[in-house]
Amino acid sequence: MKIGLALGSGSARGWAHIGVIRALEALDIRPDIIAGSSIGALVGGVYASENLDAFEDWVCRLDSKTIVSFLDISWNGGGLIEGEKLFSHFHEHFKDIEIEDMSRPFAAVATDMQTGREVWLDKGLISDAIRASIALPGLFTPARSGEKWFIDGGIVNPVPVSLCRAMGAELVIAVNLNGDIVGKHLRKKHQEQEEQATETSFFDNEFWGKTVDTLKQALSKESALKELLTPREKNPGMFEVIANSLNIMQDRITRSRMAGDPPDIILNPHLSDLGLMEFDKAELAIKEGKRSVQRMEQALKDLLVE
Repeated sequence: MKIGLALGSGSARGWAHIGVIRALEALDIRPDIIAGSSIGALVGGVYASENLDAFEDWVCRLDSKTIVSFLDISWNGGGLIEGEKLFSHFHEHFKDIEIEDMSRPFAAVATDMQTGREVWLDKGLISDAIRASIALPGLFTPARSGEKWFIDGGIVNPVPVSLCRAMGAELVIAVNLNGDIVGKHLRKKHQEQEEQATETSFFDNEFWGKTVDTLKQALSKESALKELLTPREKNPGMFEVIANSLNIMQDRITRSRMAGDPPDIILNPHLSDLGLMEFDKAELAIKEGKRSVQRMEQALKDLLVE
């Protein structure tokens, strides 16, 4: 039987896909077909293009400073991050080939921003397909191809089981990174907030001076990066709201899609405490990816024997 591997969306939790792949290989399960959505497209594309060893070594060495160095902030491109620095690094350090030339079939899911339709990217450079699939709304700028603009594949198909089957998979192993994250992204630690009543004249020059300074700080790149990368302990920050909203949406879509087209095996890494941009915790995510396979080891063996 042709085995398909559907790698789901999930931002920083996506490094768990590396652990899943390693654990499957340890069981001598090597997927014939790979489909990915968002971060799943990134890891799946790297795996299909035989770059996984170098890629795993790189992600395990990521720290917060390195992550910040890749964030080319822009206020004019439809998203906070352009992504050019990241993909320049990809071109420089990893083999970028045509999808048609890969040793096994691969496709990425993206969303046509104008029509809202699901698009399957199975031709052209692997980096272009990945770039389109990971364009998380509000975070990465949309990817352009010809006259079309693409955004994150997780918007329409967070775990692309249907794509695997369309590509010829007879048995589909799906990795769902969104199974336990709804509501968990918001920090549990609550602190009492002190209310300060300040009587300030509407026409007070000092008031307006402070207001302008506050707005400048809020719109600065440094402030945006701090908001993006620093966990909040009180009220949810802007990016926490965006992340949790996307989590809820993707969880609901995943449940609906899987109800209509269930995979043969679902792997559920438990990484609800991992934040949107905590890409520097790769080792933790990879270990949990391996554990998710180990928890389903007997089911996998039984299915393959059948």
